[in-house]
Amino acid sequence: MTATNLGTPKQSEFLGSSARFSAGVSGDSASSVALDRLRATAGSLKASAIQPLLDRALAAIMKSDIQEGSKLALQALEKDDRSGVAWYILAIAREQGGDFAGSIKCYEAALQLLPDHGEIANNLGRLAFRLGQFEVAEKLFRHFMLRYPNNPDGANNLACALRTQRKFDEAVDVLKDALTADPNQAMVWNTLGTVMAEQGDSANAAVFFEEALRLDPGLSKARYNRGNMRLILGDAQGALTDCETALAQTRVLDERAMMRLARSTILINVGRIGDGWDEYEARLDPNFSGVTQFLIDRPHWAPGADLAGKSLLLFGEQGLGDEILFANALPDILMALGPQGRLALAVEPRLVALFQRAFPRVRVGAHATYDVDGKTVRTAPFLQKDLPQVDLWAPLASMLREYRRTVDDFPNHAGYLLADPARVARWKSRLAEAPPGRKVGLLWKSAVTDSGRHRFFSSFEDWAPVLATPGVTFVNMQYGDCAAELEQARSTLGVEIWTPPDIDLKQDLDDVAALSCALDLVVGFSNASFNIAAACGAPAWLISAPGAWPRLGTTRYPWYPQTKVFLPPGFGQWPAAMNLVAESLAEFAGSAS
Repeated sequence: MTATNLGTPKQSEFLGSSARFSAGVSGDSASSVALDRLRATAGSLKASAIQPLLDRALAAIMKSDIQEGSKLALQALEKDDRSGVAWYILAIAREQGGDFAGSIKCYEAALQLLPDHGEIANNLGRLAFRLGQFEVAEKLFRHFMLRYPNNPDGANNLACALRTQRKFDEAVDVLKDALTADPNQAMVWNTLGTVMAEQGDSANAAVFFEEALRLDPGLSKARYNRGNMRLILGDAQGALTDCETALAQTRVLDERAMMRLARSTILINVGRIGDGWDEYEARLDPNFSGVTQFLIDRPHWAPGADLAGKSLLLFGEQGLGDEILFANALPDILMALGPQGRLALAVEPRLVALFQRAFPRVRVGAHATYDVDGKTVRTAPFLQKDLPQVDLWAPLASMLREYRRTVDDFPNHAGYLLADPARVARWKSRLAEAPPGRKVGLLWKSAVTDSGRHRFFSSFEDWAPVLATPGVTFVNMQYGDCAAELEQARSTLGVEIWTPPDIDLKQDLDDVAALSCALDLVVGFSNASFNIAAACGAPAWLISAPGAWPRLGTTRYPWYPQTKVFLPPGFGQWPAAMNLVAESLAEFAGSAS
């Protein structure tokens, strides 16, 4: 199969560094209540010719015999393809069987034929939400609420769709109205907590999760969410207890995979690093809604496999920063392969030159990622003709199960990537043309805003004491649209952040690496550019959040030993951390004179 057969290309996504809060859409198309409503609808239509088939199909679904229910619904449609009930039953069967794309088509057909049956809109909205079609989901949930205005599931689901689109005020209004109508809805309190958490309001989020658990101690979503808040607030052991309790209460496979993934990073945070990497395999669970499927029909690597003399293929995974971070173990892997072994590495296209220079004996190429019916599929097109020669393959992070099981397994190296020396020399010359003083690169945000990642970055206003440091020329290394921040620094703080000329900070990552190594220091939060700088051995200061799992339960950053870490005293207390950065930067600038 060629890459062009796969579907729509998509950009790399970030999954790794922040736990997802759980306030998924609620409702079950195959619940007894939903099926009773459908039975009543079927009975009222008096579809005499196919009524026996519909009755038997519904009975099969109620017994969880999905295959039989689907077969009978198809037989009914062969006799009458205008039967909305038959389409509805087939949609339920396909959803329960995991065919979400096929289920959506059936729900759409059912909704056209049964426009007054609001439950269909809710089910269709749930699937659209699951497949990332949040605007579509919002419209469908609003349709459902017109039919059932006081239904708490409808309010919860609409708020989830609004929250995911960062329409926070609208989501809060919907949830407040639902709680005014019935303040005893634990799920609604839980969802309100997630809206607060997404905005960084950890105090109110914790209160709302506690209220949800008071009303329903068995609500696993709320317990899992409270665990995430405990981790953010510095209580890793409490977070682990909550996460494990929530797992024991949860049967939905997608939710379990998400909770296992969260548990993996909590384990890493409490120092159980090897156990954490083992559990991190949950990201590959086919039931996980964010799973990436790797299109390769070769044996999968497992810990303990003898690599000597073998041909190994590794896939970079998740976001750019993750691909760089997880490459920490590549030198050890090459040693295990030995002189007769071969390594192929599939990375994000913008990283190919950087990795090829650092590892000349590795065959480095670009992976390609596609959306196929709402699922993420990744391939290594540069290796397609040679795949039969591959002995083993693995996603890059999986190798950490073998080579990075303890903090002591992380070597005290000077970086494992290599910037282009000619480009570094060119940037040193260009930087000499900038205003005098220490040349310090700044990184203050991430281009990724989903999964609540913005919570782990300060506002630009918090940088004021750092930008006031004398003897420093600040250099903009921030990719993406940052014109507003640059103007804010200029007009409000009187600081000109020098923007390096003739560089594409988002696309030309080889040049970003060279610029990083030409600077005296790189300071900022963890994003792709920070990882590039640190992996190339550039002097780097990281502003980190409490509970950030990549610190591996330490106050340092073992991935990049030269990195100095600055921590706020509590979650969101960025001014205190920025004052520490400013004090250290003043000393750093003074040491040059």
